Amino acid sequence: MKLALRLALRDLRGGLAGLRLLAVCLFLGVAALAGVGSLNAAIDSALSAQGRVILGGDLDLKLVQRDATPTEMGAMRAEGRVSHITRLRAMIGHGDVAVLGELKAIDDAYPLYGHVAPRPGPDEIVLAPSLAARLQVTPGDTIRVGEASFRFAGPIAEEPDRVGAGFTFGPSAIIAQVSLARTGLIVPGSLYETHYRIRQPAGADPAAAIARLDRSAPGAGWEIRDRRDGSPATRRFIDRMGQFLMLVGLTALIVAGIGVGNGVTSYLESKRGGIATLKALGATARTIFLIYFLQILIVASGAILVGLATGAALPWAIAGLAGDVFPVPPRLALYPAPLAISAAYGVLTAMLFALAPLARARRTPAAALFRGTIEAARRSEWRVIGAVLLIGGAVAGLAVGTARDPLFAAWFIAAAFGLFLLLSLLGMTIQRVAAWVPRPHHPLTRLALANLHRPGAQTGRLVVALGLGLSLFATLATVETSLSGQMATTIPAKAPDFFLLDIPSESIDRFRTVVDRQAPGAVIDTVPSLRGPVVEVKGQRVADMKDIPPDAWILRGDRGLTYAETLPKGSRIVEGGWWPEGYDGPPLVSVDVRAARALDLHIGDSLTVSALGVEVPARIASFRAIDWDSMGLNYALIYSPNALSGAPHSYVATVALPAPGPAIEAALNKAVVQSFPSVSLIPVRDLITTLADMLRQISSAIRAAASVAIAAGVAVLVGAIAAARQARTYDSVLLKLLGATRAQILAAQAMEYALLALIVSGVALGVAAGGGWYVVTRLLDLEWTPDWGVVLATIGAGAALTLALGLLGALPALAARPARALREL
Repeated sequence: MKLALRLALRDLRGGLAGLRLLAVCLFLGVAALAGVGSLNAAIDSALSAQGRVILGGDLDLKLVQRDATPTEMGAMRAEGRVSHITRLRAMIGHGDVAVLGELKAIDDAYPLYGHVAPRPGPDEIVLAPSLAARLQVTPGDTIRVGEASFRFAGPIAEEPDRVGAGFTFGPSAIIAQVSLARTGLIVPGSLYETHYRIRQPAGADPAAAIARLDRSAPGAGWEIRDRRDGSPATRRFIDRMGQFLMLVGLTALIVAGIGVGNGVTSYLESKRGGIATLKALGATARTIFLIYFLQILIVASGAILVGLATGAALPWAIAGLAGDVFPVPPRLALYPAPLAISAAYGVLTAMLFALAPLARARRTPAAALFRGTIEAARRSEWRVIGAVLLIGGAVAGLAVGTARDPLFAAWFIAAAFGLFLLLSLLGMTIQRVAAWVPRPHHPLTRLALANLHRPGAQTGRLVVALGLGLSLFATLATVETSLSGQMATTIPAKAPDFFLLDIPSESIDRFRTVVDRQAPGAVIDTVPSLRGPVVEVKGQRVADMKDIPPDAWILRGDRGLTYAETLPKGSRIVEGGWWPEGYDGPPLVSVDVRAARALDLHIGDSLTVSALGVEVPARIASFRAIDWDSMGLNYALIYSPNALSGAPHSYVATVALPAPGPAIEAALNKAVVQSFPSVSLIPVRDLITTLADMLRQISSAIRAAASVAIAAGVAVLVGAIAAARQARTYDSVLLKLLGATRAQILAAQAMEYALLALIVSGVALGVAAGGGWYVVTRLLDLEWTPDWGVVLATIGAGAALTLALGLLGALPALAARPARALREL
């Protein structure tokens, strides 16, 4: 062992030229994993540490369209100090301008954790800086909200529970709870949420308090969250993005592993003379193995340490450059767990892909090493195969054991192994077919074909490297173009210009008159609306469900509810039937088919919602396929009129203008706000801009992570070409001695690489279609809208890059002097 270490260190004094590819690939893979893991840990730690502040209390109880009863208030006060907050959408006006905002009415106890600055008085309002800028107001100006006027006290500097609110249609506006009544916004049927936050005594258990509250008011229909998950929507988003970015990191590491194998093979090929000399001098196979294993271990350790340091520093770099893209500032610290996991991945990957080349060097006789590159490769020993399988199993076990979603990680590992196996079989098939087909008459074509199957050919290695690289590039292109093209391809050519909410039911006819007067010819679509959570499915209480399926979004929070006499536009019955006009039997409901499949619902099953605190049971009459992309008034749950028509409710509407323009839009905005102070008017353009900004943030994160994986893919291609350099040099020297020109040799190699790229591109396209679809639709929960032109162009660019790298790699071989090259071979 000491002798092997001494010889390894002495050999390394000559430089790391042969092991640079190994170091680069391991550095990229480990840095990607460590960076993603550290960033996830930093955000997760921030969400956990600020859970009380983000939530606004230890417990948050949400009621929809009603306040708590005295009995419910008594139960809450028994658990601790209570703060009462009301949230609703409202038009915030100044002068002739009115903008949709998220109005929040707070009591004197708010906030239970953190600070609000400035705190509005009874006749004051504070606005988010973006809202104040749009209204062009300064402190002291008069702001209209509904039927009331307020003095602008200044922009919001601190709003501790803003992140916990999740997605909103507008920036915040805060008033005092005692001032809410005079706005006139709270009327029967208005859409609003009432939140009761509880600050528990020190050491109190939130889970026990939730159980007591549910027992005290079993029919309350409230949604309860606790400090352990202050912002579930944010956490779900972070988890999904974390899963995808970890997938990219693992992909980068697997691709880098192929580069490690190529790098080690290339390095050992360059050491053939040294290995042969050592064997001739009596060095044992074990000594040979240890010398180069220790060299690889030393270089790999250095690359892994640098990769860990880079990954650990990534959260600081991202927070400094783009910290505003995160819902909460990452909690910057050193997180040992993701670094340890990344280091383990790096070590195992280096061993996994370096073991086979090392074993071949150990077993090859000295005479064969002296003879050069024409020796056919020997099959690996069973113990080497067993060691590779054992290490591969350890990598898979680590991936599954440390994943947030073990099943997802297991499928990813299986898919990666399947792709590796497919590409390996494809490489073998190409070699056999190339040897079987008749020889072409054209000499360059015959030479290119022979290069694919001659002894020592690197066809299998090139196919694996090229296939992984092109598949990675193409998959990332499908994800990227699906995100960037999400809005352009899913927004219909004639979307409505405005959404309008909280139209009083008794004023619906007057509302139509006002819109017709301001915009003659406008298309107006109105639907009755109220909100409430689903509290029971097939006889089981939602609160008692331990595991809610990921796609069962209708069970999370309150849902929009409506009723209809006839089947609405944009819906199509796929199972069951619609109720007849004038139906007056037991309440029926029609459910979105995707939500029904997630919950394994069937026609005739029961489903109960809580509307205004009253539970409304109904039987499922039909399932509908809904065209959500139409941006019309679509609801997952539509009831028969006799189920909900008697409950207080408001209307929502869409308005499509005959000739949209700033002047008519401003006039309609002003007329609606003046005539209906409680109505919230949402320009579709603003909504699209908000969603587009969110998609751009996701796209930026994917692009940043993908750059590391792409760099690893390029390194792998370079390594695969470098591994064949000695064989290429030998071929080039012989061909030049036989009279071939440099142009002819390059043309033959160009044909070889072009043929491989053409064959592998088809595999890459299939992998991109399947992998990209899963990531976009299942992981990110978005529409599948790739730009196939860009995807094909990406594959073409990757193939062209391969051709360019192959030809560049051939230049040193072409420049080799025959006499010197033959002596070295």
